Amino acid sequence: RARGRAAIRAKEIKTKLGTLLQRPDSAIDLIIPYPEKPPKPVKAPKPTPEEAAQWRASLDKLLQNSYGLASFKSFLKSEFSEENLEFWIACEDYKKIKSPAKMAEQAKKIYEEFIQPEAPKEVNIDHLTRACTEQNLAEPSPCCFEMAQRRVHALMEKDSLPRFVRSHFYHQCGQ
Repeated sequence: RARGRAAIRAKEIKTKLGTLLQRPDSAIDLIIPYPEKPPKPVKAPKPTPEEAAQWRASLDKLLQNSYGLASFKSFLKSEFSEENLEFWIACEDYKKIKSPAKMAEQAKKIYEEFIQPEAPKEVNIDHLTRACTEQNLAEPSPCCFEMAQRRVHALMEKDSLPRFVRSHFYHQCGQ
């Protein structure tokens, strides 16, 4: 995990340095590397203990609950590993796009942010999935990220969800 966080941090620094080289007037970005906004308070109703208990066995139930989703996102941010969830959400939003022009534009953004090698928020997918996704982008459609989204979902279910349900973020949900 520490190596993963270090790699993510290294990517962030590399991105900021690239920005600085392109725009020298943005040196202030490097002085304060984490000017993150505080998380917005969750306005969704707090789940019942029974609802929160369902999340232990179902990532989908967690992702469908706005309070659970916000808690899960806060947990992942605390671990510097929110890129998988952000990618999953971006894919869900992408599937709702109707305009082919907007779809192509958004597909490119998702690819550049999450899929391409050395992307700022690169998700951990295998070479075959990356290659398949790249081929799908030749003709963007609502399902061009489907394989990558399934892989990321499986990774969150296997790795992130168990850590989340052991965290104080989860325990605060069902109380």
